[in-house]
Amino acid sequence: MVKVKPFAAVRPPKALAQEVASRPYDVLNSKEAKAEAGEKSLLHIIKPEIDFDPIADEHSQQVYDKAVENFKDWQDKGWLVQDKKEMYYVYAQTMDGRTQYGLVVGANVEDYLTGKIKKHELTRKDKEEDRMIHVRIQNANIEPVFFAYPDNDEINSIVSGIVKNQPEYDYIAEDGFGHKFWIIDNESTIKRITEIFATVPAFYVADGHHRTAAAALVGEEKRKNNPEHTGEEEYNYFLAVVFPESHLKIIDYNRVVKDLNGMSAEDFIKKLSDDFVVEKMGTEIYKPAALHNFSMYIDNNWYSLTARPGTYDEKDPVGVLDVTVMSNLVFDKLLDIKDLRTSRRIDFIGGIRGLGELKKRVDSGEMAAAFALYPVSMRQLIDIADTGNIMPPKTTWFEPKLRSGLAIHKLS
Repeated sequence: MVKVKPFAAVRPPKALAQEVASRPYDVLNSKEAKAEAGEKSLLHIIKPEIDFDPIADEHSQQVYDKAVENFKDWQDKGWLVQDKKEMYYVYAQTMDGRTQYGLVVGANVEDYLTGKIKKHELTRKDKEEDRMIHVRIQNANIEPVFFAYPDNDEINSIVSGIVKNQPEYDYIAEDGFGHKFWIIDNESTIKRITEIFATVPAFYVADGHHRTAAAALVGEEKRKNNPEHTGEEEYNYFLAVVFPESHLKIIDYNRVVKDLNGMSAEDFIKKLSDDFVVEKMGTEIYKPAALHNFSMYIDNNWYSLTARPGTYDEKDPVGVLDVTVMSNLVFDKLLDIKDLRTSRRIDFIGGIRGLGELKKRVDSGEMAAAFALYPVSMRQLIDIADTGNIMPPKTTWFEPKLRSGLAIHKLS
């Protein structure tokens, strides 16, 4: 069962929430961040290379020093202020008329190390270490990680009651997504939330595998370096927003390829028909209709590709995934793209950009063909995590992303 605790968040005053909060560090490159960052934006803390002209190397010591300086500066100026007591918080996000309600909590380092916080992706050591540096230098989790958990009726009921009150923050960001934030300061409610989570069997990392690993590993380092360690220290916890499984929706994560491995479009389509029922759909965008149905854009036309029975293993939680089917039958078998993580012949496009983006990349001549996939379900993600399996790269895309800066967790 998982362990959570309330914490005294460092966060912006009500009037500054929209100015301070930013998109996460990994959805913007440095140039985009520099263009987007207002004077008070958290981007100056999470991407401080933007404060240099020209933009500095994000891994340089001067940039790390600037991150620490800016975090202190934001607190000195009152743009970030620490709450006086430990609390939980509710964070709601609205996109396309759908709202998901998450609880902002301190998640437990030990739960990650013992596998109660379950992952579905591999992490890279270099990326883990990069994120660990940021946690170490700030002695804080500046950005949250995004977890799911099995629905719990009592937690849902508590959250429903909280959100009837006036939110602390309430704004619509420049991308049109709504963000609301409530404080839970009632002692008995805080105690009950902690007790209920002690009956929840697991958390599932939805988004932020590297940040989760980094936060937990820094906590573990601090534990090893403290001869007086008790297990109650603040560094035993890290910043997470946890959502009930039923609130979350995974959107498609699509692929474009630069060449057809020496084949003409006509030959490629012919070879596809060995493993797929191939139907030409014309020039109007075609979106996959169900699992094992794919759409392809090539040579100014959209096609429906439906994997033939027997080309995938229904009993294998990874083998049955459409990303696996596509990788095995198209990228590996026909295009000789063996490693999706390292190949320069393939690129990935989040479904938030729409299928028009796939068409654009092919029509420009940059790419030879595009493939759209039916999105993975939360149930598939949980089944894979529960069985200790790992999803292929670039399988899940969650939207909306958590805003950074609405709550920060100090480690001491």
